[in-house]
Amino acid sequence: MSNATHNQTDSGLAELLNQIVSATKKNQHLLAEILAEIIQDKESAGTSHPEITALLSQIVGAMEKNQQGFVEKKALTAAEISALWLQYMGDSMSVCVYKYFLNIVEDAQIKPILELALQLAESHITQIRQFLKSANFQIPIGFTDSDVNLSAPRLFSDSFLLFYSNIMTIHGLTAYSLAVTSSEREDIQNYFFDCIATTKDLFQKITSLAKTQTEYTGVPSIPSPHGVAFVDSMGIIENLFGSKRPLNISELTNLFFNSKKTGFVSSLSLAFSQVAEREEVRKFMLKNVKLAGKDTDSFNELLMQDNLPVPARWDAEITDSTISPFSDKLMMFHAAFLVNAALSYYAAAVGSSLRSDMIANYKNVMNHAMQAGIDCYHIMVKHGWLEKQPEAIDRNALAQGSDR
Repeated sequence: MSNATHNQTDSGLAELLNQIVSATKKNQHLLAEILAEIIQDKESAGTSHPEITALLSQIVGAMEKNQQGFVEKKALTAAEISALWLQYMGDSMSVCVYKYFLNIVEDAQIKPILELALQLAESHITQIRQFLKSANFQIPIGFTDSDVNLSAPRLFSDSFLLFYSNIMTIHGLTAYSLAVTSSEREDIQNYFFDCIATTKDLFQKITSLAKTQTEYTGVPSIPSPHGVAFVDSMGIIENLFGSKRPLNISELTNLFFNSKKTGFVSSLSLAFSQVAEREEVRKFMLKNVKLAGKDTDSFNELLMQDNLPVPARWDAEITDSTISPFSDKLMMFHAAFLVNAALSYYAAAVGSSLRSDMIANYKNVMNHAMQAGIDCYHIMVKHGWLEKQPEAIDRNALAQGSDR
């Protein structure tokens, strides 16, 4: 090969090298050194310059393709933003809650569970920040150390801390599953899959320990039927009056878990009513205690009609403290979160209920939950506590020259 040809080929290699470095925009010096060593090794092995050029051309093409994928990955869909945004709000609340829990817990078996819950919430916040920052998207404020009073005396028993963790972990697993199915980006899907995996471990630890607690009430069992049977009458639904058939397994399960979760809302609201600073927050919580308690009783009544056990109540696990560990803002957000979750669970239960009396009951409890949600909204907006979620572009406002 002539010197002129050699120099021309060297120039081509240098140009390709610069293209690769420009394409990466990260670790440029390290990448340049690595590629220079590759070229040197290839030359020492007798590889021709055209072959080296072809190799580097393939690298350039692969890196440019990767760069395009990176740019496309920057865009998050509304569904992905929604899932990340809401999780950030919830986990920033959880960080405050679990910091306080760890300050009051005494049970040596429950403490590691609370520590794991705090660790997971903090790791979620870190990862969500990275996702939003890389997409040049606004990061919510959520809740901070100003929303928790770590010096507040004990408001809950250790058993209640475990019960709280059980209910909130159930909500988390449900939300992560929905987030996976509504996410398009693979890295977002993998993140929520990781959330499911780590929260699964937490849930199993909680369940294993909860079974050893005296307050634990398990889902009732039923005997196996003697054979396969099919519904042969509309009487399975049209039985609002007169005799009622026994609950089927779907109805039984939904009633039990809705009683458990709604009872949790009642007990937590009772605790919050004792420590709320603002009168209207206190009144809201007391109203929530009454309505959630009434709804829980309605679920239990349906279970007891078939001589089935009902979940334990937790009011006795609330102390007489009147010093709040949390800000009114955090407590109202927590109430709103549970209201939204309840509406989802009630709606799902209606879809699997085939007794008209149960459908009517769910209609009543959903009305109660919706009223609680409206009250939450009014109080949070009034005090500037409701952080605004990202919205679609208001084209009408833009067309009218609005400053909105």
